Amino acid sequence: MCRAHGLPGTFGPRAWTNPRRTPRLYPDAVTLSEDATADDVLAAIDTAGGGGCSVKDGFGSLDLSGAGFDVLFEAQWLHRRADLPAPAAPGGVDWARLSTPAELVEWARAWDAGEGLAPLFRPELLSDPTVAILAGRAGTGRVIAGAVVSVGGGAAGVSNVFAVDGDLDGAWAGCLSAVARGWEGVPVVGYEHGDDLVAAVGQGCEVVGPLRVWLTP
Repeated sequence: MCRAHGLPGTFGPRAWTNPRRTPRLYPDAVTLSEDATADDVLAAIDTAGGGGCSVKDGFGSLDLSGAGFDVLFEAQWLHRRADLPAPAAPGGVDWARLSTPAELVEWARAWDAGEGLAPLFRPELLSDPTVAILAGRAGTGRVIAGAVVSVGGGAAGVSNVFAVDGDLDGAWAGCLSAVARGWEGVPVVGYEHGDDLVAAVGQGCEVVGPLRVWLTP
């Protein structure tokens, strides 16, 4: 996402950081090692540019409260083994990868649900070989569900799973079934909380560890 917005950031040994404020909903820093410290992330990001600076602590081990951050949410990392059978996807919904900017605009509007964040998803994402944006379409052709798949490191990372009608169980089943077809023999990873976590676990994902997202108010 940051590359698509011209903000690639920098990978260090213990954290990925971005000196400029990243797109909304996306962190300015991500810890990559359990040994990462507050200095590893705070020294390389814009903490003085007003509210909205965020850090994704991938191990749930940092305390950034002394630096003016609040906990935005806590979540759980997920892993679904490659040898598990694909879930039974709900009937009447066809899942496919987006290929055109027009399709992406339609998908983003369905994902956004009127929150004004659809422009986050730029056409540059469609030409990134590590990213696949999946849409679940009803018989009428309307996008009713979707997800983003990021492939790398021997795994398929699933995020942004949504269902227009609120059927998250069906959305996760359809998404995971599509991933099993498109990336056969590859484990699925991701993180969720709340109802999304319940739906993911219900489709065979296992909880494997905590993470925490910090935000300056």
